[in-house]
Amino acid sequence: MAWRRWSSRLRTLHLSFIPLPSYSSSSSSSTLSLPQSSASSWLLLAPPPPPLLLFLLRVLWCPLTHPGQLLFPAMEGFQEEFSLGECLDVLTAAGLRTGDVKKRHLVHADGDYHRAVHVWLFVESTQELVLQKRADCKDSWPGLWDISSAGHISAGDTSLLTARRELQEELGITLPADAFEFLFDYLQECVINGGKYINNEYNDVYLVTLVDHIPVEAFTLQETEVSAVKYMKWQDYEDAVRKEDSSYVPCDVDGGYSALFSALRRRYEVDTSAKLEELQMHINRYVPVEIHGETTGLSKGDLLALSDTIRAAKLLDRIFLEQEWATNPALKDSLQAASGKSELDRLKFAYYLINKSPWSILDENDAFLTTADSAIQIAEGAVDESVTWGGKVRYRAAFPVEKAPGANFYPVDMDKEEFQAWKDGLDKGQQADATSFFTTIRRSGDIHDADGAKVHDLKIVPYSKEYATILKEASYLLHKAGDSAENPSLKRLLKAKADAFLSNDYYESDIAWMELDSPLDVTIGPYETYEDGLFGYKATFEAFIGIRDDEATQRLKLFSHNLQEMEDNLPMDDEYKSKTVTFSPIRVIQLLYNSGDVKGPQTVAFNLPNDDRIVKERGTAMVMLKNISQAKFDYILLPIANVCVEASQRGAVDFDSFFTHTICHECCHGIGPHNIVTPDGRASTVRLELQEVYSAIEEAKADIVGLWALHFLVDKGLLPRSLENTMYVSFLAGCFRSIRFGLEEAHGKGQALQFNFILEKGGFSYHPDGTFSVDYTKVRQCVEDLSRLILTIEAKGDKAGAEALLAKYAALTPQLQQSFDALQDVQVPVDIFPTFKLLDDIKL
Repeated sequence: MAWRRWSSRLRTLHLSFIPLPSYSSSSSSSTLSLPQSSASSWLLLAPPPPPLLLFLLRVLWCPLTHPGQLLFPAMEGFQEEFSLGECLDVLTAAGLRTGDVKKRHLVHADGDYHRAVHVWLFVESTQELVLQKRADCKDSWPGLWDISSAGHISAGDTSLLTARRELQEELGITLPADAFEFLFDYLQECVINGGKYINNEYNDVYLVTLVDHIPVEAFTLQETEVSAVKYMKWQDYEDAVRKEDSSYVPCDVDGGYSALFSALRRRYEVDTSAKLEELQMHINRYVPVEIHGETTGLSKGDLLALSDTIRAAKLLDRIFLEQEWATNPALKDSLQAASGKSELDRLKFAYYLINKSPWSILDENDAFLTTADSAIQIAEGAVDESVTWGGKVRYRAAFPVEKAPGANFYPVDMDKEEFQAWKDGLDKGQQADATSFFTTIRRSGDIHDADGAKVHDLKIVPYSKEYATILKEASYLLHKAGDSAENPSLKRLLKAKADAFLSNDYYESDIAWMELDSPLDVTIGPYETYEDGLFGYKATFEAFIGIRDDEATQRLKLFSHNLQEMEDNLPMDDEYKSKTVTFSPIRVIQLLYNSGDVKGPQTVAFNLPNDDRIVKERGTAMVMLKNISQAKFDYILLPIANVCVEASQRGAVDFDSFFTHTICHECCHGIGPHNIVTPDGRASTVRLELQEVYSAIEEAKADIVGLWALHFLVDKGLLPRSLENTMYVSFLAGCFRSIRFGLEEAHGKGQALQFNFILEKGGFSYHPDGTFSVDYTKVRQCVEDLSRLILTIEAKGDKAGAEALLAKYAALTPQLQQSFDALQDVQVPVDIFPTFKLLDDIKL
């Protein structure tokens, strides 16, 4: 244990009576001991003596012949690093904090649930685990071989911080956070020492993957905790604990702790043929589509601007990779470098490029790669400088099997409770910065107060600082593009966005984007918040660059010109309706290039900005990607309809209905509740109140209200009456397309909610042959009822209501699964994977 924690606890003790030490000797050892009967009589709480005196007492009393020996090894209560002073958070049996804090020895005496960490060092080159032999003075399993490093999580401390600290304190190995891979948590419940030690412990289990051995002599052992270390083949260790070898601490290798050995098997006992087949099957769910765009109508200056803008957009890919996970850029580089070595390596990289991370979007973010595929990093000075060995440790940069809900916007070991407690202590301006689209939350360091208690050490970092190196280069390219651009509004946008990358103030650049009137259409910057699964606050970088389709744009103005009337007639109480819905421009483009947050299933449209200030003052603007929509309809929606829609209604699935509903979906992001007053009278926004469930609920709202709005416009005579038949069946077919994206994705989750609600209420019918149809007598009322329900949830900021609605309806039902199996059987792709011919044409 570090001296910082020692000194904070020793300050509470006054040694008013100190008996002289005595020695007991045998042929094999000598130990320093104290009279057992008086051990408890000379510890009194009193004003603290000088810390130096305490330090000298410990050092001078240790026999010179036994360096590192605990000062009072026989004194009960002083073992385990003065554990009487170590306080732990008390948990419920389900692992939740109770709010109570107790001394460590009382926690184990009373059998309270608490949390600890296990850290395993694994050597990849030799397939060995590092084991430590527990010191003989330990009050649990003394003298037995155990986990590489372990320790309790002190009250207020985080799991990752504890894991790093325990490894440093017990073995003298200092490694960065990206070396620690969280594998699983494990509940250990046991009673030892004749019932005096009750261990009800939730253990966060970490794996550190070392490339090579660290010499045994390079370890600096904390002798009060560890007496020796050794390397052992992980299969041999598994066999030893399974056979209950008395030399090892018991381990539930066939129960919860089997996850450690399963993880190692998945990584290093790979069936190459099976893995090849699996990856190829995953890749086949995306159909490659070459995207073409016509640039002959651009002026010479705008063509030059296009080239530099694409160069800037390519840089944003690097930022987005980092936003997904800290070591994600290094993972990409490592996979790319290895992609020519084998067919398996090629497929790994190919599927990575689709997902832009090691997690498969279409499989609920299951990891299709492991840390064994990751980049090799070097930790300088990982061991004490006094050690003659070089001290450089090579390790695999870790990523978790389960994607972190907060991605890389927050510390990986931060939870909602810690963030909220920290945020509540900030002033209003700082709170706004903490929840801003354009900031990350980081840790200042390992901070404790004078009594050793953990202090909230979170801090706010603006994007302009977090991603400074890349944003400076992107800003330069956009300024250069702005200099070349001949269209005034394009010039204004490019220069405003270049300035925003450096200032972190995107307001003026978003206004310039809304007012863009140029043949070359550019959307570039941080916008969508889907990747922030913790709160839905933080925006990812993305870029969409295309050529405006003037003819299609002109035809669609009827939607934006009727937004206020649609708002006035929304199926919700009048008190929630806005009287000042602003005209929303609509632009239809033929996409030339995209980058950044464009992983997995491709978007066909977007409605921006998400800044509630601009939405309130000016509304939003919509961009439709017509060539992407057409590709999805041709390659995906028509084949889906042939499998999932009842035969008599398949002819009603058409591109105009599909595309028109997409337009209405994006328009309906701009109507309905945004800035709200909560039932308790607080001024807020829907996004802030619904937090991590906002994205799925908002996508469901835009979808279902968009369907309601189509019928409203048909009734007004602004759209043809023929849409009444085609729009509902095209929507039905579209449900299967979106739900196949996965229920971890906002659009897929929102679509599942709508489909299952309408099916339950009778608007959709299920047939014995596994197909579905629309019941035209019921579907319109179902759409209106669900629209009212979702709009009211948003208007009230009712997060509990949103969670309940998603829990009930956003599910993969047996009927849906049967349809997806049928689609798999005929190999209907889930989505497209675009490649851009323009990059070859302009040699980028």
